[in-house]
Amino acid sequence: MIAPSLSASPTTNPKTAFVFAGGGSLGAIQVGMMLALARHGIHADMVVGSSVGALNGAYYAGAPTLPGVEKLAEIWRGLTRHDIFPVSVASLMGFLWRRDFLVSHDGLRKLIGDHLPYKNLEEAKIPIHIVATDVITGDSVVMSDGSAMEAILASTSVPGAFAPTARNGLFLVDGALSSNTPIGIALRHGATRLIVMPTGSVCGGHAPPIGAVASVLHALTLLISRQLIDELEEVTDLIDCVVVPPLCPLVGSPYDFTRTASHIDRAVESTTRWIAEGGLEKRGIPDELRPHRH
Repeated sequence: MIAPSLSASPTTNPKTAFVFAGGGSLGAIQVGMMLALARHGIHADMVVGSSVGALNGAYYAGAPTLPGVEKLAEIWRGLTRHDIFPVSVASLMGFLWRRDFLVSHDGLRKLIGDHLPYKNLEEAKIPIHIVATDVITGDSVVMSDGSAMEAILASTSVPGAFAPTARNGLFLVDGALSSNTPIGIALRHGATRLIVMPTGSVCGGHAPPIGAVASVLHALTLLISRQLIDELEEVTDLIDCVVVPPLCPLVGSPYDFTRTASHIDRAVESTTRWIAEGGLEKRGIPDELRPHRH
């Protein structure tokens, strides 16, 4: 529950937080949203992110400008599934016989190391708060300083696919399990205006995804959407909070990186249209966020 005492009072200089949800490869949609917002001069004073939203949010916090977002879009357009989920016969055999996880963090480590413009969270251009889940208690763990690499790895560690990340004596996994869209965390850190960027969920498919990792990620995106709706219903009448509508119809899988360029382009177009129609002044939950068949 998000307590009413966290509601933000009106201000002539609102402290804007971008709040990024999770969603695997559907994180490309957030990049398109950010491009449209940046092109209209809309920037954040802080960032809160969970799961793939931690990755996008951390990069944005290091380069919170239009050129920075354009560079992030370029990175996303070049990603393949193997860059993030390098599943092979060897990794499958290892999962079956020796390990409690399927994929190593090597791909993500390289991606972060190659592109993130800072090492520690406190070195970002604007404050960044990354959310993970304590695998023992299920509690949310918020990381605002220390190693950016380890914080992002923790927040994106899908259980079963990746091993938990050890940090400060805790074993951390995907932030989506405890606080996928960490609205309350943004408020506790002083935000008075929220722009929430969900990834949505597949709303044009007619069959379940194939494969273990694809199925886990699909289930997480459904959890994400339901959880976000619950959080938004608590706060939309209390604070200045808008939600950028995700894409719908949306086919594919959060495990599918072949559609990222299309997701970015479509999100730029839809978000630009939403802004032109006064979306930044509209509260409430967009219909596109509710999982359904198209």
